[in-house]
This record gives sequence, structure tokens and C-alpha cells, in this order.
Amino acid sequence: MKPPRLITSPLQRLRLRGQRLDKALGGRYWFPHAPLALMLGLAGLWILQSAFGLHWSADLRSAAAGQFHPDVRALPSLFIGGGMTVMAVALLWRSRIAWLAAVLLSVVAALNAALGAQAAARMLAAYALVLLACLILARRRFNRSSVAASTLFAFTSTSLLLLYAAFGALYLGADFRPRIRDLVTAFYYAMVTMSTVGYGDIVPQTAEAKLFTVSIIVLGVAVFATSLTAIIAPLVSRSLQRIVNRRDANMKRKDHFVVIGSTPLAANTARELDKRGFAVTRVLRQAPEPGDMKGADVVVGDPSMTETLAEAGAQHAAAVLAMLSDDSENAFVVLAVKELAPKIRTVAAVNDAHHLNRVKLAQPDVVIAPQVLGGELAAMLLAGEQVTPDFVMQRVFLSAGARPKA
Repeated sequence: MKPPRLITSPLQRLRLRGQRLDKALGGRYWFPHAPLALMLGLAGLWILQSAFGLHWSADLRSAAAGQFHPDVRALPSLFIGGGMTVMAVALLWRSRIAWLAAVLLSVVAALNAALGAQAAARMLAAYALVLLACLILARRRFNRSSVAASTLFAFTSTSLLLLYAAFGALYLGADFRPRIRDLVTAFYYAMVTMSTVGYGDIVPQTAEAKLFTVSIIVLGVAVFATSLTAIIAPLVSRSLQRIVNRRDANMKRKDHFVVIGSTPLAANTARELDKRGFAVTRVLRQAPEPGDMKGADVVVGDPSMTETLAEAGAQHAAAVLAMLSDDSENAFVVLAVKELAPKIRTVAAVNDAHHLNRVKLAQPDVVIAPQVLGGELAAMLLAGEQVTPDFVMQRVFLSAGARPKA
């Protein structure tokens, strides 16, 4: 009989193969952020080239002289292409906010290009969709809070809004009193309106101009609030990370137990090990609430990544216990530990009886299956069968190579 496979879906198989290839090529230093940044930058330049051609510098000089009247239909391409080009740089920092901005810009670019009837527009829409798919597949690799990327995001958002306000005011110049005739005056009006100062020396007269002014005010408040949050959030997050991940200066992560997960089983195991005087390091996907796990040694990160395991000292641990709620994730943690330090003892928890043999294929040293035991014990007690300590230990602690006896 063919043994069950640990990887049950094409996406999981692709992920496992990708992890092996990533290790062989040293992808932790350049993949996938560098290729995605290149793809995003090329998409931005493609959009700008399609909208403005090779004469953008001459158009900019004409606008500064007040002799250029921009085509409103080209402004979306300016915002999308410019945003993609700048965010391509931020992707190199593996910033989460840069990834979110890239996903949003890819969606908008695909929709904007799909409205075009030319073959080039359809090709651009297809490219944007491919880029979007690649970004979604690589979402877990963009998990950093970068102050530099957040600052770049804030600068880009503010600059794009300023372009929208300035060129829009220049385009609708005849609808203001006095009339806006040059780019400098349009820039002045944009800054005064975005900052909600409103000196009143330039007043919109038509309904179109008034609605445009309202849009500048609303977008200005939203962009400033978002930009401020984007810059402050990484600073606060970094401070919390330092607090959460701090360790006693004399403590060394060696011959300790690494308990992975926030499940009740993980929490109880860590607590009991701590009571018995063992050093314990918890690995969590998200930082605990302030006051929780006070005094505990906690590392926050993706437990299936070797970088997170190395930070927790898994390569020097007495054992690594994978006790996440997802059995597949537990199996991936075991594989990551074996990649980092093949000789370290591993323990994997199984929450679903159907996944037991599949988790065993990851070859953990010990499989803990307390959830599997409950139903069998209940049936035995109701049937009047004898429950022995050996039977319980056999069912709760299953070695990776053994099968429970009938």
C-alpha cells in the first residue's frame, strides 16, 4: 500500500520544493524581494513610458512655464507608474507596508490597463496580474517593519497627492478666481489646501473646482494620517520587539527547550518545564499583549523560517517542540529544524488523527497526540475495557517510526 503523503496540495508541494531550492541558491539574501522589486520597477517604467513616451522632460519644462495643459487621462498612469517605481526600492527591505502598496498598485494597474483597447494595454494588464500573483505567493517573506520603507511610502504618498492637486488645479485653472495660470501657483494652492490652511486668496468658483478642492482636503487628511502611522508603527513595533525579545544578560540559549506555538498545549508544556527548572524559549507568531508572559524568554517570528529558529537558539537546544494548531505547520517546523541542526531532538504535536501518519513522514523524534487519545479512552471506558498506564503512554507519546498496537 502506498504510504500517505505529507504534502497534500499543489501549493504545499510547491512551497517545500521552493524551500529546498531557496537553500541551495542562497535565496535568503536575494529571493524573492529582489526579483519582485525588479518586476515592480519595470511595470512602473512601462506604464510611464506608455503614458508620456520619451518627452516627459520637455513636458515638465513646459508645465513650469505655464504652457502645458496636462491630459487628465494621463494622470492615473503618472500616479500608478510613479508609485510602482518608488515602491520597487522599498520592496528590497522586505517591508510589509511596501508589499501592501505593491499589491494595491498592481490591482489598480491591471484595472487601468484593462480599460484600454490596444494590444499593448492588454499585455500590460496581463503582466500586472502575473506580478500580483507573484506578490501574493511571496506574502510571507515580506514581514518586516522598516522605518526606511515606511518613510519612503509616506514620501511617495504625499508626492503623488501633491502631483494630483497641482496638476488638477492647473487643469481647472479657469474655474478659480484669480485664475491659476502656472505650475507654481498650482503648487501653492495645492499645499495650502492639503494642509487645510486655506488663506482664501484663491477661491474655486464652479462645482467641478469645489469638488476637486474637497477631494484634496479629504485625501490630504487621509494621506497625512496614514503616512504618520506608517512611520510611527515600525518605531513602536521595534521597541516592543526589543522588550519582548530581551533576555537576561547572563542567560545563554543553550541546552534549553524551544516551545513553538500559542496553543494551550504549548503554554502548559512551557509552564511545566519552567516549574521543573528548565530554561524555556517560546516562539510566537505575534508579540504577546503587554503584561502577558512577564519574564518569559520570547522570540517573535515565523517558526517555519530557519532565521527565527536560529534566533531562538534551536541549534543549541535540548529539544524543539512544535505545538502549533496546524499540523502541517508543525511538520514544516520539524523540517526547518532538521535543516538548521539535524541532530537536535524534535517533538511534533498532532491535533487531528487523520494527520498522524503524515506528520510522521517529517520524521520527528517524538509525536505527541493527546487529542487523538481522548476519543479512544472514552470508548474504552464506556466499553468496560482496561486502561493501563503503558497504553496511555503509548497513545500519547508516539515515536516517529512506531505504529500503535491494536
